[in-house]
Amino acid sequence: MKRFTRINLLLLLAVVALAIAPLVLGLGDAAEEPFIGADALAEQTIIEDHPDHEPWFSSIYEPPSGEIESGLFALQAALGAGFLGYYFGVARTRARQRPADTDTSVG
Repeated sequence: MKRFTRINLLLLLAVVALAIAPLVLGLGDAAEEPFIGADALAEQTIIEDHPDHEPWFSSIYEPPSGEIESGLFALQAALGAGFLGYYFGVARTRARQRPADTDTSVG
């Protein structure tokens, strides 16, 4: 097995372990919503510490349910990944299509 293949497999295993570890270890079981986002936790903390706090502005669009909000977030992530994939594909193709450098050795 090539060195780079081995490294890629180890990195993939590390990512999978990081994703599965909280579920297997039961982290967050005591919480009402164990995998709530950081922005929602910050909002809860602010409301608990300062009940008279008024937000500076409100959201432009408030999705009617959490499922729609999750879907929009997934769409945003997919569009971003597609853009990055396209960019790196174009950059790689341009690099491959550049004329090969001529031999610059002095003989």
